[in-house]
Amino acid sequence: IFQRRPKLAYFDNAATTQKPESVILAMDEYYRKDNANIHRGVYALAERATEKYEAVREQVKKFLGAEHTEEIIFTSGSTAGINLVARSFTEAFLKAGDEILLTEAEHHSNIVPWQEAGKQKRLKIKYLSVNKNGSLDLSNLSSLITSRTKIIAITAASNVTGEIVDLKKIIAVARKLGAKVLVDAAQAVGHFPLNVQKLDCDFLVFSAHKMFAPTGLGVLYGKRELLEKMPPFMTGGNMIESVTKNRTTFAASPAKFEAGTPPIAEVIGLGAAIDFIKQTGYRAVKNRGRDLCKYGIKKLKTVPCLRILGPATPQNRLPIFSFSITGIHPHDIATLLDREKIAVRAGHHCAQILHNKFGLPATVRASLCFYNTREEIDRLVTALLKIKKLFDDR
Repeated sequence: IFQRRPKLAYFDNAATTQKPESVILAMDEYYRKDNANIHRGVYALAERATEKYEAVREQVKKFLGAEHTEEIIFTSGSTAGINLVARSFTEAFLKAGDEILLTEAEHHSNIVPWQEAGKQKRLKIKYLSVNKNGSLDLSNLSSLITSRTKIIAITAASNVTGEIVDLKKIIAVARKLGAKVLVDAAQAVGHFPLNVQKLDCDFLVFSAHKMFAPTGLGVLYGKRELLEKMPPFMTGGNMIESVTKNRTTFAASPAKFEAGTPPIAEVIGLGAAIDFIKQTGYRAVKNRGRDLCKYGIKKLKTVPCLRILGPATPQNRLPIFSFSITGIHPHDIATLLDREKIAVRAGHHCAQILHNKFGLPATVRASLCFYNTREEIDRLVTALLKIKKLFDDR
């Protein structure tokens, strides 16, 4: 895409990343050479497609440091994974009066499913607050997590402030009181490695398209002993053991949670994306991210009347910059930046609770990735100064 659009400064990576050629070629090769539905087919083409699909499950297991392959479930994205856990986990383990702990920094996809599940079982939802700079306030964590808290659902990194959350501290407190933890790793997975066994989280979700893989695909990791007790979220073909006129028995995980024909080509593309990350090296990705974060904060601070949400320093944050400029609507800024071939996003970024906390209806978000450059940040700042002058002269 950058060869075809050499002037493009793509700063919308928190929404979706661009795809390496290796990912596109892997999907193309499947459709050209190996296209067949997976599982159950006994002919060579179906067996080859099945082998490729299941090989990626093993890849993801290693990528996340999971203990068992059956703990890896393919979904349509982070949203689907959270909905699955919100419905199936609450149905299996929660009762009226139990509590769910969220945070004010969550994406809507990690709030609304819990609200809906809570309605069904009359559950209580509590929130960890954020402080003035947008960081999670963990000072009252121990008092918020009680014996009634059954699950904590929390982002690994904010899609608005870029803050990297101290998951280990939260999980350690949760363990003392027996609460389970779901990690929303949608933003984190493209920037730094996550090991589910070291974290000791119970569930983790991510979307493939935010880590250089295709859209319409995600991963849910769940501890085997929990998945075994959870009912399926969606029923249909491929997830059954037997069906009679009066009764159905379900297959074991992961098949139990993968009803219907899965996104086969997309899963193969995810495998290629994992290979791409390995070849690039997470250390190189993290170091580039830190540099862009430090440089971006420094340069954006030179724009008069610009307010960056989130931590004021580059430590423990991703190169995600949500900002406002006094007197200029975020959508005007984004439209004018587009004329300079700079792609940013404007809005509440599916985080209205957090924006309400800041007293802002919307912000501009420039979210960077390792393939962005300092020169592109310079272009952004130059364009913002130009926009500021344009509105000042009106």
